[in-house]
Amino acid sequence: MAIADVQEYMHLTDEEVEQLGRELDQIRADIEESRNADDAAYINRLIKVQRGLAAAGRITLLLGLHSKKTRAASWVAGSSALALAKILENMEIGHNVMHGQWDWMNDPEIHSSTWEWDTAQPAEQWKHSHNYIHHQFTNVLGYDNDIGYGIMRLAREQKWNPYYLGQPVYNALLATLFQWGVSLHDLDLERIRKGQKDPKEMKRQLKQILKKGRNQILKDYVVYPALSGPQWKATLTANATANLARNLWAYMIIFCGHFPDGALHFTEDELEDETRAEWYLRQVLGAANFQGGPLLHIMSGNLGYQIEHHLFPDLPSNRYGEISVRVRELCDKYQIPYTTGPLHQQYGQALRTIMKLSVPNSWTKDDRHYARVGDNPPAQQEQSRGRKSDAERPSRMAELGTWSRSPREREKED
Repeated sequence: MAIADVQEYMHLTDEEVEQLGRELDQIRADIEESRNADDAAYINRLIKVQRGLAAAGRITLLLGLHSKKTRAASWVAGSSALALAKILENMEIGHNVMHGQWDWMNDPEIHSSTWEWDTAQPAEQWKHSHNYIHHQFTNVLGYDNDIGYGIMRLAREQKWNPYYLGQPVYNALLATLFQWGVSLHDLDLERIRKGQKDPKEMKRQLKQILKKGRNQILKDYVVYPALSGPQWKATLTANATANLARNLWAYMIIFCGHFPDGALHFTEDELEDETRAEWYLRQVLGAANFQGGPLLHIMSGNLGYQIEHHLFPDLPSNRYGEISVRVRELCDKYQIPYTTGPLHQQYGQALRTIMKLSVPNSWTKDDRHYARVGDNPPAQQEQSRGRKSDAERPSRMAELGTWSRSPREREKED
């Protein structure tokens, strides 16, 4: 079900919505004012741990693979350390640094404008497709390219065609090759197919992707294996295993935050004259949390607090736990659903949606629950999977982070 007016859907008055917005603004102000040395120490400590894990994994593989007695144990230990390092770098460090969560520290090494992460998609393109498009237009059909990532049908309003019968296969491939699928995400293959993409911009983006992908392949599958000498095959498979583990984990965490029951979709009508408070309300209704302990939240980039992340994408991730207490109180106060559950439940629901939407709507029923008991979903009108260009999208909100090309990148082309 896609919602055209979240305020009407939630039966909230204008004053209630604006008051909700003011209270959420106060949460933002309180966190911004209380950021301190402890927060800075958290991200600096985490970066040291991540780099330590990566170094330990490399050294273990380099030294341990040369002895038959230690080869198997070294391979397991080395590949596990590398997998943990890659997950930490992508989820809790790279993703959050590029959101501008640590820009307030004024540290040029830990800043959204300079960070380049250990994955195939160039940082600039990620910040455009993620910070600007996804976080601005979360779950709005035709605007948010993350709905299905251009290859899957994840809303009942998306027009069905026989191509989607292969959705279980596409999903498995996307999970396995997640960093490579994401690397192509900002290209917008659909606009390329329709001849709507600016050829100059497409060429520029492809050049970036090829350079970044080449560097990733050289690092993991040429340089490090070569340093291992005769045991190069074991190092190569360890690197491949670490990348696979990171891909599967990142895929699962992201899908758990956006596609379980209760994470709603919206029509473009919702964007018309949308106020800041209504944007807040849409973020709560369009995201889903999952429950877990501190370690699980760190390893998932604190995206177990996906609702809080979508409300405040540029606030430090280590503060989302305390923010969630206040956000949930507001949801209870205004009777707004706060979608959460165990990790396995959230992913199970997302996977069920993927399977069900591979076939026509008439074959299945909608499992998503609605905001009020007794509410009936509006008539579902299937639509083509058309996407908007940047020129057709409204201007972005400042706290969603920068995404424009850096001065350094422009200087290279001039």
